[in-house]
Amino acid sequence: MRIANLSGRLVLVTDDDTAVDVEQASGGRFGPDPQGVYERWNAFREWAGAADLPAGRPFAAADLGSPAPAPRQLLAIGLNYRAHADESGFEAPDTLPPVFTKYVSSITGPVTEVRLPKGGHTDWEVELVAVIGERADHVDAEDAWLYIAGLTVGQDISERITQLTGPAPQFGLGKSYPGFTPMGPYLVTPDALDDSDDLELGCSINGEEVQKGRTRDLIFSVPALVSRLSAVLPLLPGDVIFTGTPAGVGIGRTPQRWLTHGDVLVSRVRGIGELRQTFRD
Repeated sequence: MRIANLSGRLVLVTDDDTAVDVEQASGGRFGPDPQGVYERWNAFREWAGAADLPAGRPFAAADLGSPAPAPRQLLAIGLNYRAHADESGFEAPDTLPPVFTKYVSSITGPVTEVRLPKGGHTDWEVELVAVIGERADHVDAEDAWLYIAGLTVGQDISERITQLTGPAPQFGLGKSYPGFTPMGPYLVTPDALDDSDDLELGCSINGEEVQKGRTRDLIFSVPALVSRLSAVLPLLPGDVIFTGTPAGVGIGRTPQRWLTHGDVLVSRVRGIGELRQTFRD
């Protein structure tokens, strides 16, 4: 199953890539709010699996918003691929990976223009993103997929000067400028993927591939992250977890490389879709 946020309304995306409005198709049983569906995720999945849906309508990717536009908690994971830890100059984590937040006001949909912070060093980090579908509190890793509504594509866009200047790193601020958290295009349920533990992801700038990896290489898998995070704090329906980025970011290159005016960044996870950000001064 694929769901999306089409112009602020919850839709199901059909096999022929058309959109069915959930509120209309369910006769009002489920509302139009894309974020609100996670509070009733299991009931929604049961309905969607049995519903006789009407014909969908075509839509443009530019009209899509984030499938989780207003999570109560957005947790992001650092150094979760060994090659990325190496290029960043850190030891790979062996107990708990670095965890930080990205602020909700930075969330956008999959096709956007992003303003580059003046005088900054803006970097890219493609990530697989998990969205929680049921409150998770001290969940065992072997049960964790039962608590995940689905997966989507994310970009952890990062302004490195803000992030790293000062007496201590400012991860949250440096990664939360407006437009710095695009997600989409769809939320895909794990059962709709061939292998939700082994997905190819990557990104390109102006057609040049700069990152490529597979989620089987995560140090802490998606279920492991849900288990370890939920041992510290409850994960709530609709919460978002950015699971980490593979190697190839700009700060790890020699010479270092930053996004510039006119660059087009395309980020993808095979089986889910792609994001497209155009950067402007």
